[in-house]
Amino acid sequence: MEWFENWFETNYYHTLYKNRDESEAKKFIERVVKRLDLNSGAKVLDLACGRGRHSQTLAQLGFDVTGADLSKNSIEHAKNHISEEIKFIVHDMREPIKKTFDAVFNLFTSFGYFDHVSDNLKVLKSVRSELNPHGSFILDFLNSQHAIENMVSTEMKEIDGCEFHINRYVEDGIIVKKIRIIDKLNSVDTQYFEKVNAFTFDDLSKMMDMAGFEVVDVWGNYQLDNFDKATSERCIFYCEPKL
Repeated sequence: MEWFENWFETNYYHTLYKNRDESEAKKFIERVVKRLDLNSGAKVLDLACGRGRHSQTLAQLGFDVTGADLSKNSIEHAKNHISEEIKFIVHDMREPIKKTFDAVFNLFTSFGYFDHVSDNLKVLKSVRSELNPHGSFILDFLNSQHAIENMVSTEMKEIDGCEFHINRYVEDGIIVKKIRIIDKLNSVDTQYFEKVNAFTFDDLSKMMDMAGFEVVDVWGNYQLDNFDKATSERCIFYCEPKL
């Protein structure tokens, strides 16, 4: 079983990331949508939607939203806690959804999870097949060069009575986060992993070209400033299908 099939299904995953900055995420999406100039009612896909927090923002902005994620746990939570107007489905992002969209969003480093480059390329090709000819694709990835140079190798967080002992390192071109969880209340001492390919800007550009995309713009942060290889924390691609 792949690491993400284990980790994303646990409640510990959601506990660890419960304090994410929701206001920053909402403002980022609003900025991107304004830049894309999407019409009200446009059909959009939130790919790797998790529990649907970004899907909800997109729906509030007036779009017809589908949220897709491999985690059954996350999709069940989204169906029970997010607007009924949003369609949530369990889906492997490597396979095309047999619908077309005006925009596809893959946000907050929800790409690069697969060991083989060919599987990650399949994700991009599937997105290409899901977009209408004048659609838009937003891929929000980390700037791997900056992330590696500024990596915090060890960290401990205590959240809701659980200790999360985190180790970060790079192994064979993959950024690895090892997470040991000590939950004394439930007598649990276990560990999980997060792994993401350390794709560079050049790697992603080549993959976009191979998948049939034209790169319109690349931003380096959630304020949509220009990307800089040395200093940007994010590597956010705005692409459209080649015609």
